[in-house]
Amino acid sequence: MSIRLGNSCINCDNLMEGNTCKVHSVQVGNSYTCDSFEMKAALKVEADCVTCIRFEASDCANPQKAAPGMSCNHWAPQKASA
Repeated sequence: MSIRLGNSCINCDNLMEGNTCKVHSVQVGNSYTCDSFEMKAALKVEADCVTCIRFEASDCANPQKAAPGMSCNHWAPQKASA
């Protein structure tokens, strides 16, 4: 199963501080989405070897090439929440 960026409120430009939707004026969570969804212009995701949970671990797909600034198809976040 692939993990993809979804149209959740966390990725919406209408999300304000305190997880409040500026369109609906309600508190929202990770699994919320609506028809007023507007994707944030830029996401702050730095997906390279240094931020990968597999970096310098035995399950790294490319241990000979893994280095800061590099990215690969096997990247996985060090910190994830659901």
